[in-house]
Amino acid sequence: MDVPESDCGFVTESELLFHCNQCDKELVRKIAQLLIPGLATACVDNTTGLFKSPASVAVVTRKEMVDYLKQRSQMYVTEAVGQGDDIANMVEEFSDEPTEIISGFVDDFASSKRNLFSRVSGWLSSESREDKIDDFVQEMETNLFWSIDRREAIAEILIRNVDLKRAFHCSKKFDSAQQLAEHETQCSFRILGCTNEGCKAKFSAIHAEKHDSECPFKVIPCEQKCSERIVRQDMDRHCITICPMKLVNCPFYQVGCHSAFPQCNLEKHCSECLRSHLLYVLQVFHKQEASVEELRRRVQLLEKSHTLSELSEALDVRSLTLLSKVNDANLVNDVRFGYKVNDHKTVTVDGW
Repeated sequence: MDVPESDCGFVTESELLFHCNQCDKELVRKIAQLLIPGLATACVDNTTGLFKSPASVAVVTRKEMVDYLKQRSQMYVTEAVGQGDDIANMVEEFSDEPTEIISGFVDDFASSKRNLFSRVSGWLSSESREDKIDDFVQEMETNLFWSIDRREAIAEILIRNVDLKRAFHCSKKFDSAQQLAEHETQCSFRILGCTNEGCKAKFSAIHAEKHDSECPFKVIPCEQKCSERIVRQDMDRHCITICPMKLVNCPFYQVGCHSAFPQCNLEKHCSECLRSHLLYVLQVFHKQEASVEELRRRVQLLEKSHTLSELSEALDVRSLTLLSKVNDANLVNDVRFGYKVNDHKTVTVDGW
């Protein structure tokens, strides 16, 4: 079969080659989102002061906008080269971010559609103008006036036209469809879908690592080093509610123990700090009525008159206070009947 000729009668190199042209999906989505507000602005400013609604000019204005953006983006390289003879230096000087370039094109188009009333009435700085633009954006999105797929297709064309450094699209060319197909399975701009259960995100392969580090549906180890593995979006709730490693204040914080520790170490802490907790409670209970030395002796009596397990179960101020009150009442009775508690359980009151 003969190779088809181009319009000028010759087959060009580009017609013989197969182009990849895949683009950065994240950037495509970002630019596609610029188009609706830009169109809304152009339609609102073009019909201000007239007996027309923005919707009445939307179809025509959209076509004009698309043609304008394609033409401006195609002329971008020509305009850039016109500012200097060295194409390599020119590329270095221009913006790395196509969003910035295309956003400027959108703003220029919207400005060109302002009617005379918009220009001279102060309309451009009014709050009602911003509200009307926002309302029209919502109206177009609700009515699916300009689908995201169509906007993304336009965004891809614009990116390829202005991405001089080839940082956001693949410009590789191949001699056959088979070579292109093989490349597309490895292209850094190929579209991938997240494999985490519940996540429907799609992104270019170059952003796979970034998405993996941010995906709210990925199951990861607990940030507080407990044994659980948690879905990332549930991590904060886990860490501040049920995680055994969440930091808690000592239950005797209000009476003087200002320790903080993982919740799973509560019993260990209370067991190790039992004597100091008893002293804190007695200081509050007796206030200024007894010296520190006297309170320490009472702590010793508490330790001797109760089993360690009984004292350890009092893991809060209220429980330990009640235990102290009972013990104090017992001490009063012991003194009344001539006895006190010591290492040998009961002796006479001599020396009390």
